Amino acid sequence: MPEAATILDPTLGWILLALFGVGWVSLGIYWGRKAKDLEGFMVAGRNVGLALGTATAVATWITSNTTMLAPQFALQLGIWGMLAYSTASIGLFLFAPLARRIRAIMPTGYTSVEFVRLRYGKVAHAVFLVISLFYCLTWMVSMAMAGGKLLEILAGIPYVYGMSVILAVCVIYTLFGGLYAVIGTDFIQSVIILIGVVVVAVAVMGRISLEDIHANLVEKRPGLLDVLFPAAIMALFNNMLFGIGEIVHSNVWWSRAFAMREDVGRKAYLLAGVLWLPIPVVAGFLGLAAPAMDIPITSPDVVGPIVATEVLGSVGAILVFVVVFCSLASSIDSLLAATGDVVTTEVVRPLFMPDANKKQLRIAAGFVIAGIGLVTWLVCLPNVGTLATVLFFAGPLVGSAIFPIVTGLFWARASATAAVLAMVLGSAGGLVAYFELGWYTGALVGTGISFAITMVGAAVGTGRFDWNRLAAEDIGS
Repeated sequence: MPEAATILDPTLGWILLALFGVGWVSLGIYWGRKAKDLEGFMVAGRNVGLALGTATAVATWITSNTTMLAPQFALQLGIWGMLAYSTASIGLFLFAPLARRIRAIMPTGYTSVEFVRLRYGKVAHAVFLVISLFYCLTWMVSMAMAGGKLLEILAGIPYVYGMSVILAVCVIYTLFGGLYAVIGTDFIQSVIILIGVVVVAVAVMGRISLEDIHANLVEKRPGLLDVLFPAAIMALFNNMLFGIGEIVHSNVWWSRAFAMREDVGRKAYLLAGVLWLPIPVVAGFLGLAAPAMDIPITSPDVVGPIVATEVLGSVGAILVFVVVFCSLASSIDSLLAATGDVVTTEVVRPLFMPDANKKQLRIAAGFVIAGIGLVTWLVCLPNVGTLATVLFFAGPLVGSAIFPIVTGLFWARASATAAVLAMVLGSAGGLVAYFELGWYTGALVGTGISFAITMVGAAVGTGRFDWNRLAAEDIGS
């Protein structure tokens, strides 16, 4: 990309990239010095307090999609589009009671996949493992690709270099420090992101009033204010269920439930939902402000950075650079750690290291994380385009897992057969809707099918699960 086309001076971009890269690696290794054994590496010693627990949940959920897709939704779908992304906070609120339950019934647990295996058996375990790994890998690939593209747009750093540096930084400190390093860096990243988003929003409001934005929309784009905009309404509910499914099923969030002290999980997730809720609304505001400010938008997915740099100039470009880097790192490191835990405990251990002790599994987990990073890097190299559509493609899969997980946590008679059918048929039905009706229907349809099957299975089921089976297992020795 020619230097003239960039928002930030390339030399300054490289300096910022180097400073933040070295900084996160140093802090990650420092905080991760406690991760000597498997407990420390995977679940941070199961002793994370309220402040760090809340911060890591907020930072992890502020992805590049939060700062990039929320403005795009607002620009294309209007008020409902802006609110649609904010509904992802409902997943954090709903996971609060689940986190307390998870910590109580699986005091020595490590992953969400482990829960499904113990609760529902081998067939459900295999289905859920595929869903979990597919979602985690596509989310991680999309974050790495987004990082490379955004650094190229912002500072002219070639896509491959920017993507490689971001991914390498996250792999290095996660490899050495595990969840201790992830949670420690997340704390700082969450503070930086919150400050950055607020500064940009205040600057935009100082440039143009809400009245001017409303008047411009009424005159030129009245459809964005239509509360009966069908596609936007469906997108709202689809995004809400997608967000709930992402959190309920993903080991990213289960690993934190296992890591937090028993009395902390519920409070941390409730507080995280409160702190996260306004962020996509504020980010989406930038999308609504762009037309009123007569800012030319060549691509809707970069409307947020363009508005920020238009208002704040080079300071805005630096701020966007920092916020984007932090939001990417806080998601990629969490995905690396969570996916590494699943692969180590549910694939490597049973297939290749059945008699391994915890020390050996701790070493194996490091190699797994490095391998996941390498696979992600190889997939990202072609730069074939955004994977946002792939994430929405995963919506029916994660949506179909919501009710098997929730009922499996609380109802002793939740059926294993129903759980398998709910995940398989829910995913299949949702994917048909995705292709035939639109991306904004996939998670909605998949979740609906899964709900019906799960409820019928629980109603006619006669079995009673012994909860002690969840508390008994502990891997390694």
